[in-house]
Amino acid sequence: MLIELRIRNFAVLEDLAMALGPGLNVVSGETGAGKSIVVNALEVLLGGRASSGIVRAGAARAVVEGVADIEGLAEVVAVLEELGLEADDHLLVLRREVRSEGRSRGWVNGSPVTAGVLRRIGSLLVDIHGQHEHQRLLSADFQREVLDLFGGNHELAELVAAAHRRVAGLERRLAELEERRRELASRADFIRFRLGEIRGAKLRAGEDEELRAEAARLANADLLARETLALQTLLHSGEDAVADRLSRAATRLRRLAETDPALAPLAAALDDAYHRVADAAAELGAYGGAIDHDPARLDALRERQVVLQALMRKYGPTLAAVIETGEALARELDELEGGALDAATLRSRLESTRAEWRSAAEELSARRRSAAASLSDRADSIFPSLGLAGGRFVVEFGELRAPAAHGLERIRFLATMNPGFPPGPLSQIASGGELSRVMLALKSVLTGIDDLPTLVFDEIDAGVGGVVAASVGERLVEVARGRQVVAITHLARIAARAATHFAVEKRTVDGAAATQLRRLGAGERVREIARMLGGDPDSESSLNHARSLLGSAAPDPPEEAEADLQ
Repeated sequence: MLIELRIRNFAVLEDLAMALGPGLNVVSGETGAGKSIVVNALEVLLGGRASSGIVRAGAARAVVEGVADIEGLAEVVAVLEELGLEADDHLLVLRREVRSEGRSRGWVNGSPVTAGVLRRIGSLLVDIHGQHEHQRLLSADFQREVLDLFGGNHELAELVAAAHRRVAGLERRLAELEERRRELASRADFIRFRLGEIRGAKLRAGEDEELRAEAARLANADLLARETLALQTLLHSGEDAVADRLSRAATRLRRLAETDPALAPLAAALDDAYHRVADAAAELGAYGGAIDHDPARLDALRERQVVLQALMRKYGPTLAAVIETGEALARELDELEGGALDAATLRSRLESTRAEWRSAAEELSARRRSAAASLSDRADSIFPSLGLAGGRFVVEFGELRAPAAHGLERIRFLATMNPGFPPGPLSQIASGGELSRVMLALKSVLTGIDDLPTLVFDEIDAGVGGVVAASVGERLVEVARGRQVVAITHLARIAARAATHFAVEKRTVDGAAATQLRRLGAGERVREIARMLGGDPDSESSLNHARSLLGSAAPDPPEEAEADLQ
């Protein structure tokens, strides 16, 4: 729940601090004093729309801060962990600044965050019901959630949504597979033709280099044979051959080494050179003698080169690229031929998953309709005590054009505020105050089920008074059991039921209007209740009336209040 709210330079609020307590907290004050500005500031803190117009005249920025106790709020803790944020001692500090030029910034426990993060966290902490068009009660999603919460169908609804997500995922995969198969089928003959052309050539990696080398040898067979045999003669078999001259040189050097051993290594080197030249000459002779003058083989090589070059021009700049293209085409063909089996498997899984979804959705639909009748009866029984005598509450089920994640039907809350009139959408038949009271009725029904820690009602008492006001106060106290409720009110009968009472006052400070807020002690509450009753707050009769109202509204008042009421 909210522990503290601090507002600075927000509209006409200069510096306001609220130490909120558990149970029912009320804010009262003269009309126009700025009671609803407190709710507006809270909306901004929780990620609502912020504009430069909310900054107090002459100030550089407006600041709203809130401290909440989140002990036991597992969803809030999970979101914080997901965002990498920590809450020391189960405390959560939210802050929002709006500058005069219109820019805004937000923080959670000192870490900068976006307005979206503030909205996400705020939705788990506070539910605000004010007199504006965009209330949660008018949201189809919220209405469906209320019905599922009341009927204990939240988990079943999650199962239906999860099954629908699986159906959608399988449908998407099947559609992608079918589209891919259509693409491949449209070019299947082309794929087979190109693959046949490449496979038919029976290519080998590196074959083009081998062909080039062999063709070069055959084309120059005469030159190679003549030159290699001439070199063999020069090195070894001819007159005064290199090998003979090396042999004579090595022999002379060995003799000299007998005189000077230092020449022995040189003699060994010449001897080694002789053997190397002799070996090279022998290999040249063998090479030249083995060269085959084969014009037919050369023609065959050149024909093969033409085939390879044509494929490389068509499928890739290199033979390796041609081979890779063939492998890719083979994979596409396998995909086309195997896709039918994959599609059949997916279709089978899709049908079984659809059946699971349909079964769960039909069960959810039946349970929703049963819960709807009970919810309508419970709300109808509460309406008269909230000044909605003759009003009726109806849950309407409509058909969807296509199944959705949330089930088989569209759910809409309808109501009539006057007897004899047909129920209609809440947005069309209820005023702001009536909407707040419809929400209060639903919250009364959901007491002990809905675990949102803080509810805020702005002007819930619009258009009511007397006995109805007392009943509204009783409902607020009932809803506030085990949670925190903040109500903006102008009715004494509601304010008297509060556990914590704040008063808003507008004053002029240095020529400018300023709104201040005070938490009232017991004596101050008597005067404020007397004022709200419409009498003279200083007269003894008004004060006695206020004491009586406070006494009857609080059978077990705090000790401080008891002392003051005497």
